[in-house]
Amino acid sequence: MIKNLKQSFFQVFAVTSVWITLLLTIFFNGQTIALSYLWNLIGISTIVALLFGIVYSGLWNYLTLKPITNILITSFLNIAGGLTAVWLFSFEMFYFIAPWIPGMLILSLVLHTIAFYVYARFDAKKKAAELNNLVKNKQ
Repeated sequence: MIKNLKQSFFQVFAVTSVWITLLLTIFFNGQTIALSYLWNLIGISTIVALLFGIVYSGLWNYLTLKPITNILITSFLNIAGGLTAVWLFSFEMFYFIAPWIPGMLILSLVLHTIAFYVYARFDAKKKAAELNNLVKNKQ
């Protein structure tokens, strides 16, 4: 489990770093940025890697909490991490989207709920097919 979480963390960290660098290259091409801003990019990559590489993977694949607990934890951490990443990327952008935080929380809860039940149905069908194959092969 720990090995998988470490690998997932570093994969997400690397992809996010490249993705943010690409965005900066596209949208701010020709502009100079302070070298200290690189720490913001590392912070954003770390936040995303913690959320999607460790928290999501750990909650949905390894821990056995109630679905509502997983949904609440992931929804709130997703919004907190996302807002922190936006704040690190651009203060102006953060203050621009701040009035919509309550709506983002509600949308996050709704979408995480839908995603959980769709994933649970898909996973149940997949596991049932695996068990059926095992039973078939035993006969």
